[in-house]
Amino acid sequence: MEILKRLYRDRLSLATDLYQLTMSYGYWKAGVADKEAVFNLFFRRNPFSGGYSVACGLTYLLDYLKSYQFEADDIAYLATLTGNDGKPLFEQGFLDYLANLRFSCDIEAVPEGTVIFPHEPLVRVKGPIIQCQILETPLLNIMNFQTLIATKSARICQAAQGEPVLEFGLRRAQGMDGALAASWAAYIGGASATSNVLAGKLFGIPVKGTHAHSWIMSFETEEEAFQIYAEAMPNNCVFLVDTYDTLIGVKRAVEVGKGLRLKGFKMVGIRLDSGDLAYLSIEARKILDEAGFHETVIVASNDLDEYIIESLKKQGAKISVWGVGTRLVTAYDQPALGGVYKLAAIRKPGEEWQYKVKLSEQTIKVSTPGVQQIRRFYGEDGLVGDMIYDEQFGVPEKAVIVDPADMTRRKTIKSGTPYTDLLVPIYRDGQPVYQSPPVAEIRAHAQKQLSLVHPTIRRFVNPHSYPVGLEPKLHELKTRLILQARGLEEPPTP
Repeated sequence: MEILKRLYRDRLSLATDLYQLTMSYGYWKAGVADKEAVFNLFFRRNPFSGGYSVACGLTYLLDYLKSYQFEADDIAYLATLTGNDGKPLFEQGFLDYLANLRFSCDIEAVPEGTVIFPHEPLVRVKGPIIQCQILETPLLNIMNFQTLIATKSARICQAAQGEPVLEFGLRRAQGMDGALAASWAAYIGGASATSNVLAGKLFGIPVKGTHAHSWIMSFETEEEAFQIYAEAMPNNCVFLVDTYDTLIGVKRAVEVGKGLRLKGFKMVGIRLDSGDLAYLSIEARKILDEAGFHETVIVASNDLDEYIIESLKKQGAKISVWGVGTRLVTAYDQPALGGVYKLAAIRKPGEEWQYKVKLSEQTIKVSTPGVQQIRRFYGEDGLVGDMIYDEQFGVPEKAVIVDPADMTRRKTIKSGTPYTDLLVPIYRDGQPVYQSPPVAEIRAHAQKQLSLVHPTIRRFVNPHSYPVGLEPKLHELKTRLILQARGLEEPPTP
């Protein structure tokens, strides 16, 4: 699926921050461009003050990597950049190096649609440091936004309690590309369809839509507008009833619906886009049922999100389809995930790894070293806990996870507990070894994953914290590196 190529151009190698290239130039000048490095992409907090996230963006990432190469016009542009002295920022030898650069990294990633938690690597990149560095910005751009939207969609669909959620956000999204990425991620998160026709074409997502207020207003009467629409599209009749008087609009829709029945068609639904949605849906349901339109659904829109939907449910609203736009595709209450990409180990080819840690005055911002992998343990009722471990150390038979923020908090996993290692090979030596599944399969995987998460972790207010921790050897390594970096003596080994 060549999504990006169809939207933009053959290659997007310049879709990176300038400082990635200035650092890369520095590596090249220092003669360490081919030094091997390991970077982990992760986030520190679940978005929306929630208890989980849904990994998304891998399909886009695979598509991006297919065309990882600097074209002649990219090199020509870089040659025009100057430093503060007005002289070229990059010397020609480096530009020639970029022109001949071919992707050769190993990449592991969590399959798209997998439930993921803070500090766990969504993507791990291993290879020449110069390549790993240049990849930082595009990887974060793709994974941050799509994981954010997939998570928001999952929350909204949870509030809808299995009823269809339609993504209606194209007109409010951050540009055409943002709209497409949001449609993709929203569908993976659980939305049933999108109004975005291009997303339907590119991704195979179901598309839904009928008419707007302007259709009603373009005719002399509401009845005429409904009638003409029914004659034009008798197999797609969901009438927007709140242009003038909502409940009168419902009654007029019923009359047109009776005519549709006589012709062998049906009025699929009515849509409410304003007002007191709880009250209006209850009264509209009465009108529809009294007229024998028991199967006609009530669709609601109007700045919905998980909190409003949950509230409407508690109020007894008779809404059964939810059209969610702005607050889904813009992640209205949290506009960014805040994922980061940190160096975790480095070595000269053929030598042992030198583990790296980034310090901070904030504990949450202290990075974890290592060639990391995630082991997820399962019980009869769902997920038990996740262990972040270093592949060089492995996992002992008795699995213990240590909270990275509080070493006194530990969880022991019973021997024989079923598990899965979440990071799977995506690229080996610069060649793809993973085929992204169809979007419907990714969506089904996300639904299965979410069903394994305990309800207390999925709740919106004060969710329970899912146990994620470091394997003890990795925790000890991290502690030792922190003490060394701060010039403190390592505590005696017990």
